[in-house]
Amino acid sequence: MKIVVCIKQVPDTKGGVKFKPDGTLDRAAMLAIMNPDDKAGLEAALRIKDSDPDNVEVTVLTMGLPKAEEVLREAIAMGADKGVLITDRVLGGADTWATSSTIAGALKNMEYDLIITGRQAIDGDTAQVGPQISEHLGIPVISYAEELKIEGDSVVVKRQFDDRYHMLKAKMPCLVTALQELNEPRYMTPGGIFDCFDKEVQVWGRDKLDVEDSNIGKVGSPTVIAKASDKVAKGKGEVVTPDSADEAVNYIFSKLAEKHVI
Repeated sequence: MKIVVCIKQVPDTKGGVKFKPDGTLDRAAMLAIMNPDDKAGLEAALRIKDSDPDNVEVTVLTMGLPKAEEVLREAIAMGADKGVLITDRVLGGADTWATSSTIAGALKNMEYDLIITGRQAIDGDTAQVGPQISEHLGIPVISYAEELKIEGDSVVVKRQFDDRYHMLKAKMPCLVTALQELNEPRYMTPGGIFDCFDKEVQVWGRDKLDVEDSNIGKVGSPTVIAKASDKVAKGKGEVVTPDSADEAVNYIFSKLAEKHVI
């Protein structure tokens, strides 16, 4: 069984974000981490591999700058078998459509039974790329997975849905998008960290992708950014020093009433 996990190196939002003049993220200038939902998807794939290590192969795939190789090495140190990095200048500035088209173009040249992606990336929060990849490939998709298991040639998923859940079963090949709540990802092992630098990470450029030029990079991105900015710092606000506890309570209740909270 061959599993491909699509992961993304995203900005560590705790350190703030930086933008280029054209409104796109300046990824090279920010600290980066593995996207949390993708990490849960990777852990799900590794648990399937743990159950049958001789017959399950896990490949991690990412699209990004050359530095995105770091996140592939991390995934290999966690237990993935190999990594593929899609990187090329012509792919820069891609929106969800161009990104999904590019990744699908790579997957068309790979063997897979199951594709796992994160629900969404913390730098975009669109939840569009995974389902779009499945559409490009013409395979079923089950989104918002909070439990996942394999039964023969099918995948069974407990899918989050409002205040309840769906139990869905799909025959492979198919694509599943994982929630961060799906599991608790494992740590890299010391041995895995050493071994990950001995394993080859394949680097694919534009020539390795089965996709039209009109669907990649900024040229192939129909999304137009109207405005982008860092978070605006909040003011100090109103400072009040009541003379008593009763006065403080009355003040708080009056403010809640003004806002129609109570």
